[in-house]
Amino acid sequence: MPQIALSRIIEGVEHQRIRNHRDTPVSGICYDSRRVQPGDLFVAVPGDHTDGHRFVEQAAAHGAAAIIHSSPLTLYPKGVVCIQVSNSRVAMAQAATLFYRTPADSLSLIGVTGTDGKSTTAYFTYQLLNQLGRRCGFLSTVAIDSGAGLEKNRLRQSTPESPEIQRNLASMRDAGYRFAVIEATSHGLSRRTARLLGLRFEAALFTNISHEHLEFHGSFERYRDDKTNLFAALSDNRDSFGVVNADDANHHCFERATARPVYRYAIDRSDVDLQAIACRYSSEYSDCEFADHAAGTKTAVRIAAPARFNIENALAAVLCVSRLLQLPIAELASAIRTLQPVAGRMAPVAGTQPFSVIVDYAHSPGSFEKVFPIFRSHTRGRLIAVFGSAGERDVQKRPLQGAIAARYCDIMVLADEDPRGEDPLTILRQIADGALKQNPALREGQSLLLIPDRREAIQNALELAGPEDTVVMLGKGHEGSIIYHDGAIDWDERSVAEEALRSLGYTVGAKETSPC
Repeated sequence: MPQIALSRIIEGVEHQRIRNHRDTPVSGICYDSRRVQPGDLFVAVPGDHTDGHRFVEQAAAHGAAAIIHSSPLTLYPKGVVCIQVSNSRVAMAQAATLFYRTPADSLSLIGVTGTDGKSTTAYFTYQLLNQLGRRCGFLSTVAIDSGAGLEKNRLRQSTPESPEIQRNLASMRDAGYRFAVIEATSHGLSRRTARLLGLRFEAALFTNISHEHLEFHGSFERYRDDKTNLFAALSDNRDSFGVVNADDANHHCFERATARPVYRYAIDRSDVDLQAIACRYSSEYSDCEFADHAAGTKTAVRIAAPARFNIENALAAVLCVSRLLQLPIAELASAIRTLQPVAGRMAPVAGTQPFSVIVDYAHSPGSFEKVFPIFRSHTRGRLIAVFGSAGERDVQKRPLQGAIAARYCDIMVLADEDPRGEDPLTILRQIADGALKQNPALREGQSLLLIPDRREAIQNALELAGPEDTVVMLGKGHEGSIIYHDGAIDWDERSVAEEALRSLGYTVGAKETSPC
């Protein structure tokens, strides 16, 4: 276990006052008082639901060697060094960086941001670098590779808190990795959370942006501006660069956020560095040519994932890796053919049923606009959708989700996603209001069902399905839990669907085992 003298941390943390000042070894950084181990530095972080300052005494009782706090304490634990700062999250990021010996200095960081496509683009980039012999780490919504191969991300945070980020980067460094791909969410990039504070990136990728997370950011403009922080964090060395989707109208905002070169990709535009042309889609593959306009070359590629947005994700990853390694696109062709999609994204549940069953992670209006036309175009019978919307998150997106689904679906089954502390039926009603406004022909209890229990909702949807229908289950994808007001329950969308199909007398295939 690493240790560092507290005096070293104090030197690197902007502090206002220190009580019980003494030097002592620090053996960990912790912001959850329940997990404090003897010798840890506990950081009291104000949160949305509780305040870490309430648990300082508990942390001290568990053996915390020191406390970082931003508000005055009602009681200063005897013998425990208490360091008052102006911002606990900033101080936590600074302390974690020092504790893990600034691991980012030994790695080339690649950040991926956007509303949709972050996980897939990050995963494609990670795969390409490893296929090309560059040892690369990975930190995303779905999985983490910090030195021992891919493992499922059990943190339920796409961009974890700063101590987890620094710990994982340190593991990558110690394993001899040279690169690290980080999925950078708007929460992670916000200066309010300071999760990515101090990190400098060699490459920054922007996929797209649409309505999401306004409960946190307050406005679409603030949401977009927080995402541009990734481009502002590009390193000052001569090799750093950005990559943007020129088909998204907001790409100029990301280009303006940095003085470094920014390369563009697109499908609909030819005034870019890399364009996908002659695109063809099947239920399993996407075929196209990648036209490198600067080099004047075209490379035929096949991506083992359907839909336009997977070509977009591949374009971003390929353009990034090509520029990062200074390799022609043609030299990446064989590696592109090996790319595997992320689990829980457009993932079919194979079985003997005479209808299609698909699990997908789509949970924003932007992603709904992309996936529903695909589902509709591949469905000869009825399209049946099971989805919900997260509690204590963006309320404005709920009727938008309902309206988009109502344009394409024959039957909608609304179910819990992560209601958290909200009333589940209230969430579903808000979605239903948007659906009924878009399509008044929907009938509650018939073509519009509100069933909070997600297992029951999936069972109902599959019972309704007939030959040539498609049942899509959206919003959970790879996630391993559903969060309620009293805690989380274990959840595996694919397993629940398979169980329901078996109960209906069908035989189903083997479960996916890869964390990605």
